[in-house]
Amino acid sequence: MRVLLIDDHALFRRGLRLMLRELMPEADVSEADSCAAAIDMADSAFDLVLLDLNMPGMQGLSALDAIKPVFKQCPVVVVSGEDSPTLIRTAIQDGAAGFIPKTSEPEVMQAALRVVLARGVYVPADALGAQTGSLENLTPRQLEVLRRALKGTPNKLIARELNISEGTVKSHLSATFRAINARNRTEALYFAAHSGFKL
Repeated sequence: MRVLLIDDHALFRRGLRLMLRELMPEADVSEADSCAAAIDMADSAFDLVLLDLNMPGMQGLSALDAIKPVFKQCPVVVVSGEDSPTLIRTAIQDGAAGFIPKTSEPEVMQAALRVVLARGVYVPADALGAQTGSLENLTPRQLEVLRRALKGTPNKLIARELNISEGTVKSHLSATFRAINARNRTEALYFAAHSGFKL
């Protein structure tokens, strides 16, 4: 397990490194104090990237936009001092595999990383708002369509993979969205992250 920490604060990197050792004693942890330094390490293969958003030369989601294309093969988790629901939702929509506020307790951070390493998406409960719903009454086929949709698979490809029509895919998605009170794939992704739905 190779992990890359991207944060301009050495003290925070050190604390995060210690926490990672507790969670994954076998982890090989590398550090970068800027996006530019991280990009210079692009030739190395990492299994997980932890990214601060606000660093010298990078503010807000520009850091995620710079890092995500460089490390396409591994999940990128935002670890930030900012935790507005709008920022969190946008980061997830832009491809972050999770968003962990720096104010989180160590136990919460460890739980969040377990979700991400299990190929889930971690979203803090505060960012989910009042969204409620249940997957209990959905059919196995509807759940499979939802699972593929939340992985970013286009409707046309889902139809081909499951040997059903594109119209049927849309019907299944409409039913699942109604069941979980989601208006689109992004809101469905928040629900999945909060409910522990495995992608």
